[in-house]
Amino acid sequence: MGSKKIYKPSQHRKVCLESCRCLMMATQEEAELCFPQLNSSCRKPTLHWSKAVLLKTVLSFISLVTVVLNLLIIISISQFRILHTTTNILLLSLAVSDFLVGLLLMPGEILRSTTCWFLGDVICSVYFYLGCQIVCASIGNIVLISVDRYVAICHPLYYASRITLGRVKCCIGLCWLGAGFCSIFYMKDDLIQPGRSKSCFGECMLVLSYVTGTTDLILNFIFPVSIIILLYMRVFVVAVSQARAIRSHITAVTLHHSVNLATKRSELKAARTLGVLIVVYLTCYCPYYTYFLVETNVTSIENASFLIYVFYFNSCLNPIIYALFYPWFRKAIKHIVTLQILQPGSCDANLL
Repeated sequence: MGSKKIYKPSQHRKVCLESCRCLMMATQEEAELCFPQLNSSCRKPTLHWSKAVLLKTVLSFISLVTVVLNLLIIISISQFRILHTTTNILLLSLAVSDFLVGLLLMPGEILRSTTCWFLGDVICSVYFYLGCQIVCASIGNIVLISVDRYVAICHPLYYASRITLGRVKCCIGLCWLGAGFCSIFYMKDDLIQPGRSKSCFGECMLVLSYVTGTTDLILNFIFPVSIIILLYMRVFVVAVSQARAIRSHITAVTLHHSVNLATKRSELKAARTLGVLIVVYLTCYCPYYTYFLVETNVTSIENASFLIYVFYFNSCLNPIIYALFYPWFRKAIKHIVTLQILQPGSCDANLL
């Protein structure tokens, strides 16, 4: 009887199969790296491509809307002379900071959180420096707006003499200058040595020390929020009493008193609008700083990107609030869209 032959894979074939498998795994690992040629490269974000496209599309749209709406605010207040009031100059400064958030910070955060960072360590440090300066300036503008409304509502007889265009412009300049110095304090180590905080290549990271983080929490959140809340509590009490006085005397006033009442209504409406502005500001900023109290190194956590998006989304909501509550903004948009601002004398148009 002939013996039956049984086929067994040779040892050489086993080695080949394992070598091919190892080669495929190494190739796959290299494809997942930001810089395959570097041993200390970061891994690419693991978000599915469809979710990544959707996320980038939504965030890019929000960034575009933020830029366009705040640009309309800037053009409106800059173009029409009737809008050159102290309150509107403060709104103009806030719109500039919001415009820069949409133009620079939002795209930078989209790039930083959804893909590898290919722009280098220097650009990363500059990005965080600009982020600190713009955010600090925005918070300072909110505080200045609160002070402006406090004086207008609680001390109306002194408003015209104390809150002048010259003083407001000087305060805005000091606000932006102070924001620049604060940013240098926060970023001094990263500006001297870019990339010192990153753990691998392809990462853009900012790690604040305990002292720097605590200082940021106090100067950019606790201190300004305390001032804003105290001022608006006082404004709210006075505004309610003035509104009651207007309703009780609305039926028996002279023409002169009617003008005064109309002025008071305008001030109260401005206070209400800016009150909504403050509430939205607190709603967007509180999650980030509240989380900071729990986790000091918030910028190194995956959830930090969502908190930063909410943080920046305030810049998109501000001009929407203007459009809802300020009729002059809607009229100004109409002049801009229909190109009436190109006509001679358009800067003297009456939008009120």
